[in-house]
Amino acid sequence: MSGIRITGNAVAQKKAIDGELKLTTFIPLKIKKRGGKRIIVQPETGNDQSPQAPGYDTPMLVALSRAFHWQRLLSEGLAESGSDIAKREGLHHSTVNELLRLTMLEPAIIQSILAGQQPKCMNLIWFQRNPLPVDWLEQQRIVQGFDM
Repeated sequence: MSGIRITGNAVAQKKAIDGELKLTTFIPLKIKKRGGKRIIVQPETGNDQSPQAPGYDTPMLVALSRAFHWQRLLSEGLAESGSDIAKREGLHHSTVNELLRLTMLEPAIIQSILAGQQPKCMNLIWFQRNPLPVDWLEQQRIVQGFDM
């Protein structure tokens, strides 16, 4: 994962509000606006003088972070379904379930996104409109067809 450091673990907190369990998710990212662009600043340094490379797709990075955190909640039994997570976080169930599909991406594709080296047209909106097949070789074939 060149260029991005792990800043800590995502934290899930449970609160009971009026007898209903509410799940709050904290993703350890700090996003600053710099010249009209959003950049990710590493929280542990707080250094505003080191913007990330322009290839980083902030919405995509946030979506991947959320998706893998939610997948861990499901795997560990802390949530029953994507709809359960959506209800607890105040989101529409289709939003959560769409983002959870990102956890099925081929690892090399995920690494290219984390490194800011994905094709320019491959952004979060593209993934929402064009679901990739589950087969990793087929995913690679599709991605290789993009212009870098």
